[in-house]
Amino acid sequence: MSDRGEVDLTRAKQNTGVWLVKVPKYLSQQWAKAGGRGEVGKLRIGKNQGKAEVSFTLNEELTTIDTIGEKSSVVRVPREHPFTMQSVGGQILAVFTETPSDKIALEGVVVQRAECRPAANENYMRLKRLQIEESSKPHRFSQQLDKAVTSNYKPVANHANNVDYERRKKEEGKRARADKQQVLDMLFSAFEKHQYYNIKDLVDITKQPVIYLKEILRDIGIYNVKGTHKNTWELRPEYRHYQVEEKSD
Repeated sequence: MSDRGEVDLTRAKQNTGVWLVKVPKYLSQQWAKAGGRGEVGKLRIGKNQGKAEVSFTLNEELTTIDTIGEKSSVVRVPREHPFTMQSVGGQILAVFTETPSDKIALEGVVVQRAECRPAANENYMRLKRLQIEESSKPHRFSQQLDKAVTSNYKPVANHANNVDYERRKKEEGKRARADKQQVLDMLFSAFEKHQYYNIKDLVDITKQPVIYLKEILRDIGIYNVKGTHKNTWELRPEYRHYQVEEKSD
């Protein structure tokens, strides 16, 4: 029972299975541009040595982003997006929708989880660089006021989200894991400034558990076991984009 009455379980009798797929934010934004008219792309499902291979190809008409921030250049998002398949595990997940009659209906039970990732090509790396540049811009600015501010603002000793984070951190006895894409953004931003980092510095920057951070670093980085930069991490060649340092005569 829900607060809106009985839940429509018609589809439950049909044993309908659904996929739960995580997609990049920019991809969902491009889908929204279609406005429910026509197709947004094609999904291909095949097998390779007995394993399922799934990929999504975005329609050519939806690959263009006109502007990002103050930049007027045209940016194209990647078209090819291979899926990383994941098991549901011991969880029981279901999808519900709201019917026109303001009731809740069961659409199906999740039988497969997946992550839709963009192909690491030039278009994607350019998009990520522009997003990082945009996010690094200061949000605060100076403004001249015509009259005095009469509103009284009472400072807060500790914000609710900080209290909640500290509570979860204490309960779990370890650092709370952030969303993978958020950690990737922090790592790319850090490697924009320096080429090499040891794991301790990256933990301090991202505030993530060491094991979780190393799992993500293995996807995008190289660990140096010898040489001048022994025991440090650096980005793989396809992900590198460093700031050019000014040289003096």
